[in-house]
Amino acid sequence: MNPKLLFWVPAALRMAFILAGVGVLWYLFGLLPALVCALLAMAAMVFTQLSYLYQLSSWLDLPDSTKLPDGWGAWTHIFSRLYRLRRDEEKSQAELSEWLARFRQAMHLLPDGVVIMDDVLFLEWCNPAAERHLGLSNERDKGMRVTNLIRSPEFMDYIILGRYEQPLTLSLRSRKLIVQIIPFENRRQILVTHDVTETERIERMRRDFIANASHELRTPLTVIVGFLEIASSEPDLDEATRAAHLKLMTEQGRRMQHLIEDMLTLSRLESVDYPLRAEPVDIGKLMEQILREARALSGGKHAITLNCTGPDLLGSADELHSAFGNLASNAVRYTPAGGSIELIWEDGLNGPRFVARDTGIGISAEHISRLTERFYRVDKSRSRETQGTGLGLAIVKHVLLRHSGSLSIESEAGKGSSFIVNMPKTVVSGVEGVQLIA
Repeated sequence: MNPKLLFWVPAALRMAFILAGVGVLWYLFGLLPALVCALLAMAAMVFTQLSYLYQLSSWLDLPDSTKLPDGWGAWTHIFSRLYRLRRDEEKSQAELSEWLARFRQAMHLLPDGVVIMDDVLFLEWCNPAAERHLGLSNERDKGMRVTNLIRSPEFMDYIILGRYEQPLTLSLRSRKLIVQIIPFENRRQILVTHDVTETERIERMRRDFIANASHELRTPLTVIVGFLEIASSEPDLDEATRAAHLKLMTEQGRRMQHLIEDMLTLSRLESVDYPLRAEPVDIGKLMEQILREARALSGGKHAITLNCTGPDLLGSADELHSAFGNLASNAVRYTPAGGSIELIWEDGLNGPRFVARDTGIGISAEHISRLTERFYRVDKSRSRETQGTGLGLAIVKHVLLRHSGSLSIESEAGKGSSFIVNMPKTVVSGVEGVQLIA
């Protein structure tokens, strides 16, 4: 039925009923009693309407679908419609609250920073990433002007010029950020920050790797090509000179070969196409091999000992040989003749560990944190003398990452170094290793 009819028909019927009653009373008792009854009926109707209006007014102060009053007559329809509208509104608010909670959760998990500002750059809200990037605090800084919170001349120029179609590269709080302001609505703006610090670091490492690899390969190639040009232009070289040139070319060729092999090994260790295939590793046999190689590299110039009492492992024998062998060979290369080198494989409280301890030249504290970087050398001239490629410790780092291990370094310039590999108990094989002291 039409809502208007639901309102007017009951009202018309009530008026008709009152008029009929007044007519009957007038006929039976005269005009005065009829008028009194009519006034009383009208007063009752007015009181009823005012009562419902008061209840409606009270409900509007604190609208709640469960506390909506019951009505009579047309008020039944009014309260029924209000009840439906209120229930729809409560449902919409619940859905909106749910979506808002999801939005905030998504914004909290977003790696990019998001700052919502009004048209005059007062902070309304920011997510945790923006707090980390820009040093803001959503609780402390809400309602403050963003330009007073981000003290950067480049950012101020970006705001003043208002060329928001282009992002701004900003160095702030030891981070490199890509910042852009996106206007939305009429009185809102979004400030988005993207942290490219790690991307820049990786890109810098890539450029350095290519430059260093090119430099390392260029040196032996220059030597080889130079001697070949001499041999081709001077065919009458004496045998001693020719032999010396061939020896140097062979050494440089082997150096270049070792460098390429290390680069390929490092690339394979970093590739997801070569997952680790864990197999039981005979540590006693592996340590004997590393000891023989270290003594061969030393040529009898150092006192090298081995103490192997730890358990066998589950892992890649070739990769572990590469990691432990690199640490042992580094100890030999950077220990002067007459020094001592101690290789230890033992079981610790948190798992087995390998220690390569020497009495060599040592390392200053400022270099230790960068030793596992590709081609990083403390002393470049000495590294070339010892035929190092500069990739050994980077290979060690990636082998240990694949085996859930870690490398720690203890060293002091002029007093020697200790390179300590800590392996977790989860990679220990069920077979105990053979005790070996040599």
